[in-house]
Amino acid sequence: MKHAETVTFGGSALDRAGEIREDTAALTSARDHPDSRAILFWRGKPLITPQKPSELVRLPLDHPVLASASDEQILLGREDGAFRFAYDLSDWEPEDLDATQLGGFLDPTEQQHPALPDTMAFLELRRIMTWLTPRDAELAATGKAIFGWHETHKFCSKCGEKSEISQAGWQRKCPTCAGTHFPRTDPVVIMLITRGNKVLMGRSPGWPEGMYSLLAGFVEPGETLEAAVRREVFEETGVSVGPVSYLASQPWPFPASLMFGCAGEATSEEITIDPVEIEDALWVSREEMMQIFAGDHPRILPARKGAIAHFLLENWLADRLD
Repeated sequence: MKHAETVTFGGSALDRAGEIREDTAALTSARDHPDSRAILFWRGKPLITPQKPSELVRLPLDHPVLASASDEQILLGREDGAFRFAYDLSDWEPEDLDATQLGGFLDPTEQQHPALPDTMAFLELRRIMTWLTPRDAELAATGKAIFGWHETHKFCSKCGEKSEISQAGWQRKCPTCAGTHFPRTDPVVIMLITRGNKVLMGRSPGWPEGMYSLLAGFVEPGETLEAAVRREVFEETGVSVGPVSYLASQPWPFPASLMFGCAGEATSEEITIDPVEIEDALWVSREEMMQIFAGDHPRILPARKGAIAHFLLENWLADRLD
């Protein structure tokens, strides 16, 4: 697919500087360099300038706010030759925090740190992902994913002892059994299943009213992408799928997935949903999908901008899947 890397979180060509992750001297030099910058996160939210066009904030490494950050920083890579580090301020507790809003499908809240200008705030990445440039989006997604992994993998899965951060944030080592652990990415297939002029759409329980998307599911051990597409579609809707092809991928740090966008040709049409897996599924014609994208459909909302489902459907409508 010619346009594959124009998907959100893709196509920025960030230099991740992997060769210095174990080089203590080089890391020290990178942290001391005046051009190095810190990218801040608070409970998974990146610090940005909310006014559009928005920017991911880059602070000097001697900024006072970093004194309250965690000791565990992540080397994200180089940008125009200068190093970028991710810092975590999750221990800070805003005075007006409404914790019930955190972690929801869409978190509308914004947190402003008292040591920073009021032109900067921490915002939920899922909400702002289309506000950012490809480079800013990749840096934000990478930092969120790695901090999320550290938060849930503090203990060695071999012996159960507390592990320690290493390789500039890209590994955890166990001081007891010497086990090494690396960031986890879960492969997920998301499927543009078509039959003639129609595409198969579904919705999960708990989604906002009117929200439908492409079917998706985790790839199981020992399974190819093609087999996962056919299995997931049949399990969720009873629709059989023939030929399957790969289209594009998208890192999806909510919390740690890599979405593999695939196209599949349905060989059957009758839908029988598995109510445990999904709430509803239906076939949508190309003409109806154009109405949905225009926001004129009486029942169905457009797929969320920034998500690979929207990207694949948009390219399907424009005949750009080759």
